[in-house]
Amino acid sequence: MPAIPRGVRNNNPGNIVYLKANPWVGQLPYDPVVESRFCRFDTAENGIRALGKLLQTYYKKHGRTTVRAIIGPYAPPFENDTEAYIRTVAQRCGLGPDDQIKNIKDPVLLGVLMTSIIKQENANYIYPDAVFAEGLRRALA
Repeated sequence: MPAIPRGVRNNNPGNIVYLKANPWVGQLPYDPVVESRFCRFDTAENGIRALGKLLQTYYKKHGRTTVRAIIGPYAPPFENDTEAYIRTVAQRCGLGPDDQIKNIKDPVLLGVLMTSIIKQENANYIYPDAVFAEGLRRALA
């Protein structure tokens, strides 16, 4: 049986790094014995929500309005093939790596962006439609 990807085990499909300054909704207490680097969430829906909120923050607060601008810092080259990651996510979104994302709150676009990141981070793992839809709804609320 294949191993369950870390992001799925942690209900953190975006593999969001734990930072004390970011108390996400549904985030479990930090426990370096269980997981020393990444956040853990009580449900997959709250982990999906956090990913969506993080992407919106990148877009609105930090001006990261292209797939390259979002994925570059999100998946740094010291631990990823960042250019391949950017190409894959952009292609799945129907965008070029440097095309402007016009509206990050568009549920279709944000959903595809999130799904693309989740697949990339978790060995093509796909959440059930209802779980993903609820996480996306929470991200846009």
